[in-house]
Amino acid sequence: MADDHGRKWDRCLADTALKTVTGLGLGLVFSVILFKRRMWPVSFGAGLGLGMGYSNCQNDFRSPYLIHGRVLKDQQ
Repeated sequence: MADDHGRKWDRCLADTALKTVTGLGLGLVFSVILFKRRMWPVSFGAGLGLGMGYSNCQNDFRSPYLIHGRVLKDQQ
């Protein structure tokens, strides 16, 4: 059980970091190209990435019986 919990934390942190950096990069591109180097698209993109990562983490930790789309049956 602890090993599964550790894997969830690793997946959560990696997913959140990836989404935050991607949102930051897209916000930077839109800032330079469309919005005349304003700062709000960068912070908006990073915030969206962070929020999406957080939401995925909540979903992953709240549903302990779902593993890769399969539902595990109770073992009795």
